[in-house]
Amino acid sequence: MSGDLERYSPFGSVRVERTADGVLEIVLSNPERLNSVGHDGHRDLADIWPVVDRDPHTRVVIVRGEGRAFSAGGDLDFVADVASDHTVRARALREARDIVYNLINCSKPVVSAMHGVAVGAGLAVGLLADVSIATPDLRIIDGHTRLGVAAGDHAAIVWPLLIGPAKAKYYLMTCEPLSGAEAERLGLVSLCVPETELLTKARAVAAKLAAGSPSAIAYTKWTINNWLRQAGPTFDASLAYEFLGFAGPDVAEGLTAVREKREPRFTTEVP
Repeated sequence: MSGDLERYSPFGSVRVERTADGVLEIVLSNPERLNSVGHDGHRDLADIWPVVDRDPHTRVVIVRGEGRAFSAGGDLDFVADVASDHTVRARALREARDIVYNLINCSKPVVSAMHGVAVGAGLAVGLLADVSIATPDLRIIDGHTRLGVAAGDHAAIVWPLLIGPAKAKYYLMTCEPLSGAEAERLGLVSLCVPETELLTKARAVAAKLAAGSPSAIAYTKWTINNWLRQAGPTFDASLAYEFLGFAGPDVAEGLTAVREKREPRFTTEVP
């Protein structure tokens, strides 16, 4: 990494490229594990946005996944560490908060290009992007409750706003997969295009944004994102409940079930 991209050298879990004038591409780059997010990736997705915000060479950002998927969600070893270690859990809570707030407060517009599967922290970035583009066969899954924790992350702050509480509760409580085509129909994503056109469309949208007035676009983003900021107390509560769950008994069964590729058998009751 050289030149103006040196500022991104601390973020080793992603690949950063300058693909056009004013356009920065952040590539989730762990393709052998479908771009799952571990300790480093979770930190990077939280901390990269203030750097983007201060980058004078960047007018717009594209986020995409390398290989067969956008992101397969949290690496299971990372999830196990969050469940077993209070220090890791506290750090992960801060990072989960910063992924959301740093992204929505970043002055640069963000375009996500999602294919394959989108889960977890990667999905948070994908859906909180200012323009989210999906392929028809994309599988969107919020799997928190299947793991035995509340749907925190980005879910409570943006799903009800985009698709309404009734649909949001259905998908977040059942962990039912949602296709890219259905996500566009419901309004969860901005656009849906064939996979062969995904990157071309994302770059075309990015070029249009890069050619626009940076201040006008930033002010429009900040204004519309006040809808998300108003949901800040709901988001903060969802994170608290999620990480309370990581300290509880159900997450052990949830993790075991995911590793064994079976349905979980939860036996605890609400206190």
